[in-house]
Amino acid sequence: MLLAIDAGNTNVVFAVHDGEEWRGRWRIATRADRTSDEYAVWLLALLSHTGLKPSDITQCALGTVVPAALYSLRRLVRDWFGCEPLVARGDSVNWGFEILMDRPKEVGADRLLNALAAHHHYRGPLIVIDFGTATTFDVVGEGGAYVGGVIAPGINLSIEALHRAAARLPRIGIGRPQAVIGRDTVPAMQSGVFWGYVGLVEGLVSRIRAEHGGPLKVIATGGLAPLFAEGTTVIQHTDPDITLEGLRLLAARNPPPIFHKTTLPESLKNENE
Repeated sequence: MLLAIDAGNTNVVFAVHDGEEWRGRWRIATRADRTSDEYAVWLLALLSHTGLKPSDITQCALGTVVPAALYSLRRLVRDWFGCEPLVARGDSVNWGFEILMDRPKEVGADRLLNALAAHHHYRGPLIVIDFGTATTFDVVGEGGAYVGGVIAPGINLSIEALHRAAARLPRIGIGRPQAVIGRDTVPAMQSGVFWGYVGLVEGLVSRIRAEHGGPLKVIATGGLAPLFAEGTTVIQHTDPDITLEGLRLLAARNPPPIFHKTTLPESLKNENE
């Protein structure tokens, strides 16, 4: 089975694929100082609850936009699952498509993974909008090439900045307001955030399409994608698993990295024998 690890700025998502379907998905807050053993205590308990054990994992694909988290996650996979993770990087794996950027190795792994999975499932040309810590728009060409994109501040970042910078404005939750014109402070803020981001999405998609010179499908992912898809007709598909699917597809097209079993703990050695 494949263990997919998507380490973002806010959460690390772990998921297991058995070759036919995802058996489970679990998330934990991203913390650069979290050790591999801390991850292990938490993850092994969840795997056990799902009826899985460490020896069921035979392959791992790892994508991270938090370089400081890579060491502990790599140690987790080596020490507790007995394999070497395939790390998604712009210039060191076979993506199966061109990366048309000035510095391909600097493109975030999540953006390339989204492009890989989106083209596989929906075919290009298309735009992937990821409502994460940052809101990203990634453009995929007709043949699957990664063309480039746009990075905007994420919704939660904008809300937090508004609350911190304006003394009289409270911290608010995200929701679709009943009206655009707010009759109180909180509804006015909610309208600004929700309809402001809908306007951002519609405006940027329109400009990207004009610059691209043709129609582009629009796929949205991230936890807030369904909410914002309700507010606009620009988004045609929502896909919460697109980054995990990218990890699965990347693992399928690249040979597993070589792992030296001398780093295995004795308990796992015995279990695998």
